[in-house]
Amino acid sequence: MTRTNFPTLALVLFLSTHAICAPPQAFAAEPRRPNVLFIAVDDMNNDLGCYGHPLVKSPNIDRLARMGVKFDRAYCQFPLCSPSRSSLMTGLRPSQTRVFNLQYHFRQGLPDVVTLSQLFKNNGYFAARVGKIYHYGNPGQIGTSGLDDPPSWNVAINPAGRDKTVIEMNILNYTPKRGLGSAMCYLSDAEGKDHEHTDGKVAQETIQLLEAHKDKPFFIAAGFYKPHTPYVAPKKYFDLYPIDSIKLPAIPADQQSTAPKPALASNSPWPYFGVTEDQARECKRAYYATISFVDAQIGKVLEAVDRLKLWDNTVVVFWSDHGYHLGEHGLWMKQSLFEESARVPLIIVAPGAKAKGKPSPRVVEFVDLYPTLADLTGLTPPKNLAGTSLRPLLNNPNRRWNRPAFTQVQRGQFPGYSARTERWRYIEWDDGTKGTQLYDHKTDPRELKNLASDPKYAKVAAEMKALVKKNWPARVAGGRAPGATKPGR
Repeated sequence: MTRTNFPTLALVLFLSTHAICAPPQAFAAEPRRPNVLFIAVDDMNNDLGCYGHPLVKSPNIDRLARMGVKFDRAYCQFPLCSPSRSSLMTGLRPSQTRVFNLQYHFRQGLPDVVTLSQLFKNNGYFAARVGKIYHYGNPGQIGTSGLDDPPSWNVAINPAGRDKTVIEMNILNYTPKRGLGSAMCYLSDAEGKDHEHTDGKVAQETIQLLEAHKDKPFFIAAGFYKPHTPYVAPKKYFDLYPIDSIKLPAIPADQQSTAPKPALASNSPWPYFGVTEDQARECKRAYYATISFVDAQIGKVLEAVDRLKLWDNTVVVFWSDHGYHLGEHGLWMKQSLFEESARVPLIIVAPGAKAKGKPSPRVVEFVDLYPTLADLTGLTPPKNLAGTSLRPLLNNPNRRWNRPAFTQVQRGQFPGYSARTERWRYIEWDDGTKGTQLYDHKTDPRELKNLASDPKYAKVAAEMKALVKKNWPARVAGGRAPGATKPGR
């Protein structure tokens, strides 16, 4: 395990004799600004109890949903770890950060950008990261891929448990040509305990930071690694999901002929990376087991918040970096522009917010989190942020809201862009030259019927296309994204 303490500036205050003699009322303390507990998970879709899933057991995340506002239509900006996290932490869209893969760091093009946690750090907060917030590399190391961001933190802690140091050497991999980070692979750990796994250690380290800094303003980010593959968890979590209970969604017979080729290009071979249906079901079971495992670790952190009596002055945000396919459209994992890949779980619990335990049906996106947290804590954010504060929805989740969500991916040298409103999803590949898609979520929530070429919906398609062109920053001629390279995994 590594711990990094980044240097901070010490400010020495000299009090005049007059000030020392001033009456006590002259020193009335300003109200303390709220803390932020920033809970991130990796590759978790919306298959959670609080989002209505009948099988998945997620009691602690469900508890957060009862305490705050659960956003039913929240979307990431790019369904891949580093582009999504870089966008969220800078408050800028991937077209602005130029992060489209797992190699490019946003400070290469934006050296002076002030990240979300850096804003808090610059305003006197203790800012710390435990585990994965940026896509910085492997647990137990700082930045094997160089993508952590030291200016964002006072302290960075990188736990590594037996899942990384022991189990991954003996894991069952159904796709041996793929690296473990993008493979169909799992292991039910019959011997290891929760606290011996990396995410158990993330919880322990986070709790220690909460205990040590409970009396001064903090921004503490707890970055959990699951349910990202390899799907590894203690056996008791696998036991929650009998294999007979695991089903795969039906794939339409005309899926490959009706969807543009780039729409399905995130999986090769198609479907399910070439594994059998039985193997896919085993991996889906393992994925659900890791959801329940990481939920239990989040529960330990929430118990610490209870014990330390922090709820009255702490904003808690729960988020996953992007969605995740489990067989829909024949796809697995991420990097598509379908709903299952772009949609994310998002819950905000804020002291003083009027809405508690109520869902919001409004369309929101990850670039909204930066201005929201600045708003809730009284800080002044940078002026160039792409999103808007969600604070009004924390008081009235059903209030009028007319902001679409934009998600993008990269297919080699050309991009795919998606616009999502409450009713429609529109997708275009390479400015439409390589295909378009239009789905009506009122009648087709699984996005199975592409209406883009139907004359009856030509007006809707044109309006959605105009929405993309008007609102997408940093678009370039021919659809080529600046700095683009082949997509990572």
